[in-house]
Amino acid sequence: MTRYLSRSSIDESAGADVRLFCFPYAGGGASAYGRWQRILDAHGAGVRVLPIQLPGREGRIDEPRFTDLSALIDDMDAELDDELDRPHIFYGHSMGALIAYSLAWRRQQRGAPLPLAVALSAYRAPHLPAPLIARPEASDEELIESLASLGGIPQVLLNHPDFLSALLPVARDDLLLCTGNAASLTSEPLRVPLHLFAGRRDRLVSVPEVVSWRRHAGRGCEVRTMPGGHFFVRAHEDTFLRELATLARQYARVPVAA
Repeated sequence: MTRYLSRSSIDESAGADVRLFCFPYAGGGASAYGRWQRILDAHGAGVRVLPIQLPGREGRIDEPRFTDLSALIDDMDAELDDELDRPHIFYGHSMGALIAYSLAWRRQQRGAPLPLAVALSAYRAPHLPAPLIARPEASDEELIESLASLGGIPQVLLNHPDFLSALLPVARDDLLLCTGNAASLTSEPLRVPLHLFAGRRDRLVSVPEVVSWRRHAGRGCEVRTMPGGHFFVRAHEDTFLRELATLARQYARVPVAA
């Protein structure tokens, strides 16, 4: 069994026609998508949600984290290969967008089955510099302030030292992962439809920077703007998931109820 998916997730997806693989944002884990199956089902999306669990967090806390994007993609491509031979969609938010696109691009290069579509939110295209959440040498206090101001840390958790001490090393390594060399991803457009989501009030990644992914779309590109800032997927979760369900139905071939 792949380390990137829970056994229960794989078992539950057995009857689904289309799988939705969800890649986490910096500092996040698979639990960020814990409510999505129920909400997407309510919106008639017709997909099975499969949250990706990266090493070094939550159920994989004792495993070393990746700080090199190419090494992570190599590992994911090998581990997930058998799970990606059925119809599927990739979705990634922020750092997850970079990982989702990178994995699809790597599989294109080696002729492996590709997603039906790739949905990306709140991240710049790889020909642009990575978004700078905080300076590499930023203190813990500065990093916490930056993440909190973007909505990456719920206010209720800011006074929980145990949570913050666990989050910060993960966030720092993930930021290193994002600043790696993504130049190779710009050499050839992805032969998969891209669906882009941008927060209208995102202070880290602007709407035009999200739209910049169009350069890398070899099979068409669609852009949706969402209310809220960088973490609109959390602050406006139901609104976003209604949009994602609409997108998913295009590929799951689920009829919309009258």
